[in-house]
Amino acid sequence: MSTKISVVIPIYNEEENIHELHKRLTAVLENLSDTEGVSIDGHEIIMVDDGSTDNSWSIIKAINKNDTRVKGLSFSRNFGHHVSITAGLDYANGDAVVLMDGDLQDPPEEIPVLFEKLKQGYDLVYGIRQQRRDPVLKKVSSYLFWWLLRKFSGVDMPQGQTMLRIMSKRLVDAIKEMKEHARFIHGMMAWAGFRSITVEVKHAKRLKGNSKYNIPKMFRLAFSAITSFSTVPLRLATYTGFVTSFMSLIVGIYFIYLKIFHNIPVLGYASIMVSIFFVGGIQLLVLGIFGEYLGRTYQEVQRRPLYILKESLF
Repeated sequence: MSTKISVVIPIYNEEENIHELHKRLTAVLENLSDTEGVSIDGHEIIMVDDGSTDNSWSIIKAINKNDTRVKGLSFSRNFGHHVSITAGLDYANGDAVVLMDGDLQDPPEEIPVLFEKLKQGYDLVYGIRQQRRDPVLKKVSSYLFWWLLRKFSGVDMPQGQTMLRIMSKRLVDAIKEMKEHARFIHGMMAWAGFRSITVEVKHAKRLKGNSKYNIPKMFRLAFSAITSFSTVPLRLATYTGFVTSFMSLIVGIYFIYLKIFHNIPVLGYASIMVSIFFVGGIQLLVLGIFGEYLGRTYQEVQRRPLYILKESLF
């Protein structure tokens, strides 16, 4: 059986890393050896430029002129990391598809390890960091990110996974069938339910440049992922309303008891104001959760394209 390998890489302002990425990745893919029952039938590298403001796209085009195995897609604007991955998967035609970021924190040299597992019959092989080489704040925020997702998304996703992974063609085809605008690729892969396994891989420091995911972006992504895959926030809103109403009933009965049986008047302007603001805050929170789901519904019924291409190297 011959296997063609596609590598999908979302790119956003990575001009300092692209040449080194291409050099190391090409060396790895060219040295992937045939094994019993599986032969390597070439490879393609798909770099998706997500509206970069630096020279990333110019560098990708220059590489393509010398190496036609490097393909490229350029968006008309920034559509987001997970939409970039979606576009790459749409154009990938390999029998096995590797996903990785362009910052070289996930070394391309780990791809053969993932490929060996894929050949054992798995449809998805996750790369799990052996040791995360990031600042402490990034480690903590990443841990909270994955904890929230595992706790509330309703989808079983491995903790500590990297973007580096390899997938079978049938899993890629399944993901292509998912057309929702609220894209969270990690969850979509896990939701598909195919046979998967985790493999520990090395994690390096970022070669050059800065991370594009800060803490606010990570938590926005976490909330987006949770509301995309679960109705838990809606149930929490219901439970919060029930508990608040029950507590108010108990407190009200207690005040009536004090007045009737002990003739103790209920005083306190401050307590009344605190109660009003507390209930008002809960109401706004619940409305915000409802609004988030309603907004997602609105986006879906608009049926706009997930992305718009400005240029293509296919």
